[in-house]
Amino acid sequence: MKSSKLKPAVFLWDESFLWGLMAYKALKANGLPFELIRAEDVKKGCLKNYAMLFVPGGWASNKLKTLGDKGAVEIKKFVSNGGNYLGFCGGAGLATLDGIGLLNIKRKPTKERVPSFSGRIHLNINEHPIWNGLVESSNETNPPFTKVGRGGINSSPVFHAWWPSQFLINDKKIKNLAVYGNALPDSFSSDLNVGDVEGSSGWKEFEKIYGINLDPKRLLNEPAVVEGKFGRGRVILSLIHFDTSDDVNGARVLKNLWEYLAESSVKVSKCQSVKDSDTLILGHSDTVLSELESAVTDLISLGIRNFLWFWRNPMLLQWRRGVRGLEYCTLYVMIKELSGFSGQLSAVDKEELQSIKKLLIPFTEKAKHLLILERHTMQNGHITYERCNNPAIQKIRIELFGDSKSHGGLFKSLIDEVDAILFSSLPASISHEAFLAPSP
Repeated sequence: MKSSKLKPAVFLWDESFLWGLMAYKALKANGLPFELIRAEDVKKGCLKNYAMLFVPGGWASNKLKTLGDKGAVEIKKFVSNGGNYLGFCGGAGLATLDGIGLLNIKRKPTKERVPSFSGRIHLNINEHPIWNGLVESSNETNPPFTKVGRGGINSSPVFHAWWPSQFLINDKKIKNLAVYGNALPDSFSSDLNVGDVEGSSGWKEFEKIYGINLDPKRLLNEPAVVEGKFGRGRVILSLIHFDTSDDVNGARVLKNLWEYLAESSVKVSKCQSVKDSDTLILGHSDTVLSELESAVTDLISLGIRNFLWFWRNPMLLQWRRGVRGLEYCTLYVMIKELSGFSGQLSAVDKEELQSIKKLLIPFTEKAKHLLILERHTMQNGHITYERCNNPAIQKIRIELFGDSKSHGGLFKSLIDEVDAILFSSLPASISHEAFLAPSP
């Protein structure tokens, strides 16, 4: 048992962006206590004050770069001394051998995995405390299963995966808490609806055209949630996003994870999900923020008008293969969120908004031009987010996003500045007492 003087959990914000905001809202909505920190705090040795470190999604390589050698050493020391680690998606990737190496796990090369799966998928789960208390479902695409008590269940609950990596595990000491089952018909592989493809010609021809693995059945029985030890600490890595909005079972698992790893029991009357009304905080009291909000709204609207994307849920777009979508979605959601803090921004933050405006307005104008060029090119042949024979498209892409899939170019400069203001605006400490549901 850890010292009662330890705070339950700390949340590493850096290089999470959209995924960090999504996790923040889910944890807050479900009354889970945590404090926000940045990589610089980790380097200064702050982890010793907490029972658990939580790292949300995002590019694992960028997280590792921000932590540097000193931050990575501090995390390893923390877990080795008995602290616990929880990572979702990119946060899970950070803990593999490709990152700081908490567990003896590698990530599969892109050519060997299904690199673009997203949406709802069954999990075949093994008995473990994190699965306690899941609710029954009678949805036709989510068959009923036995309600979990203190034991396991004999069926496959449904959760959400958002473009996950895949694990390569050759260590018998690592436990599979869940493996992938079947994808639901409303999920996607790249920009292809799973139900539509499986109800018609199948995946073989599409895989030949796209040049990547697409069939979700390739995920069957692949590890989705794992647990291992590093020194005296527990490590749970999940490729599933239990922090997805409006996911009742995800909310239940989050509470169980906090109880199991952070030794923080949150007693609520029922599972709560993140509601749409909680997802985006809208406000227009600041003129500059209104201009920023208008610019990102116009950009998203252009993509919708041109059949380049649509909303999957209040925080995530589904985009066509050939354009970037996550970056535009991230910018939109974070600017929308920031607009809700317009009355609370410091004088320094308001000055920083002017700097953001100087970056964002040119970015959105060039992005809209790029999207129209990409849409036209799609009509004449197959392109991807990185490959296109049109020199004009390639020039703008490199300027806006750099030459890799992870965030770069003007977008990275822009989103870093937005992220810095948003981080300073969010409450840095969330106590569960403020969010406890009333007793029945």
